[in-house]
Amino acid sequence: MSAENSKPRTKIRRPRAETPKGFRDWFGAEVEARNAMLAKICDVYRRYGFDPLETSGVETVEALGKFLPDVDRPNEGVFAFQDDDDTWLALRYDLTAPLARVYAQHQLALPTPYRRYAVGPVWRNEKPGPGRFRQFYQCDADTVGAATVAADAEICAMLADALEAAGIARGDYVVRINNRKVLNGVLEAIGLGDAEAHAIPRGVVSRAVDKLDRLGPEGVRALLGEGRKDES
Repeated sequence: MSAENSKPRTKIRRPRAETPKGFRDWFGAEVEARNAMLAKICDVYRRYGFDPLETSGVETVEALGKFLPDVDRPNEGVFAFQDDDDTWLALRYDLTAPLARVYAQHQLALPTPYRRYAVGPVWRNEKPGPGRFRQFYQCDADTVGAATVAADAEICAMLADALEAAGIARGDYVVRINNRKVLNGVLEAIGLGDAEAHAIPRGVVSRAVDKLDRLGPEGVRALLGEGRKDES
């Protein structure tokens, strides 16, 4: 027996058959139930006159733009990679950023206002937890280029109808409206209307207020108080 044949054989490690952390598989009845629910929601969108839109699951990091948690670190919060041309690409983080890209790219060919809905998976490179996955479905409906706030009221009515179509009774949910103009008005009322004249930029205040649900009033106060550190 040669010296080479006498060496102990290295055991080849077999890959474990498991889904990556933060992902899951869907089977039979689960898939059918989800598809049935999404079909009911899409029926509501169509009833309101919205057109379907399907976009690529991959966008350029540049197109995702302000929707990225950190543009300087494209891997932070998204699943990103570089192609052969060294262009940063990423799995879509939500369905709003692709809409912004589509409207900018095809604006001349689209009606005004442009009313579209989209349904599909999105991906977020964030720490998973109970009920918090790295891939999940979003249902999105937007009106771009509306002349009045009537479009906002229509979205709220459509949202209520979609939730009820999905089996959530009216009174079992709360619709919260986020309007940057309202926030700007509040900032002006407390003396932050002139961005040049105040030590704290309005954008810093807006980002801190956006963390209210997660940090609570004391956490936001700490962000904006002495020794403020806004890492976002």
